[in-house]
Amino acid sequence: MNFPLQLTAEVDRNVVAALAEDIGGGDLTAQLMPAGHIARGTVVSRENAVLCGIAWFDACFVRLDPEAKIGWTAQDGDTIREGQVLCEILAETRTLLSAERSALNFLQLLSATATKTRRYVDAIAGTGATIVDTRKTLPGLRLAQKYAVSCGGGANHRLGLYDGILIKENHIIAAGGVTAALAQARGLGRSDVFIQIEVENLAQLTEALDVGVKMILLDNMDLAQMREAVRINSGRALLEASGGVRLETVRAIAETGVDRISVGSLTKDIRAIDLSLRHVER
Repeated sequence: MNFPLQLTAEVDRNVVAALAEDIGGGDLTAQLMPAGHIARGTVVSRENAVLCGIAWFDACFVRLDPEAKIGWTAQDGDTIREGQVLCEILAETRTLLSAERSALNFLQLLSATATKTRRYVDAIAGTGATIVDTRKTLPGLRLAQKYAVSCGGGANHRLGLYDGILIKENHIIAAGGVTAALAQARGLGRSDVFIQIEVENLAQLTEALDVGVKMILLDNMDLAQMREAVRINSGRALLEASGGVRLETVRAIAETGVDRISVGSLTKDIRAIDLSLRHVER
């Protein structure tokens, strides 16, 4: 999978913050090792997963040792197997020790997000629906996790509050209804961003369709309501199901005919993939 160039600056920002957090004024334990000594390290997967986070991993080592060399046997988005050697690192021993934890943290976290996304994507295969992420990301790592979602086969919703308008329940109440809320959103004059409205019942759905909304989020509707929403919509707007989606229920949701299913747990409720970095002296 090709790495998006626009994420390069984000990788640098993430890695600088992670190394500063962990190393601070200096790695005291690494100073026990002789300076200039070169060692080799290998990363091995302890479980089946989808790999993600190579750029972040590499940057942790290269920032401390520009001469560090990392060779990979897999790429972001690849399925990896238990026991598989993923990469070999050649760098100063001090660099291996100082960068190891931050590098693994990125790789384990982003691989976990990609792996969980792939499970959801596989669960709805053949239905025509798409799995999308949310803004429920770890602070400071939103773009990284959204990249991981794409590596897992999912799609990205808006990146933040600045690149899309999602009119939710509180906005509708404050505005005085769906129609009034939509009028206010259109009044901003932002033709460069999408407008999506969240509806909680079929009456709100009908009102949203009548005023020309093209993206509608079906909030916590049951399967029967979603099927009826798809029938009423008849292809006029993009329908997204949201709320309490689980791996056990996502297939049935997709089979109602909705276009997209947003899953907050892709990025907020994850377990790090088990990876091991072994050091071998040259």
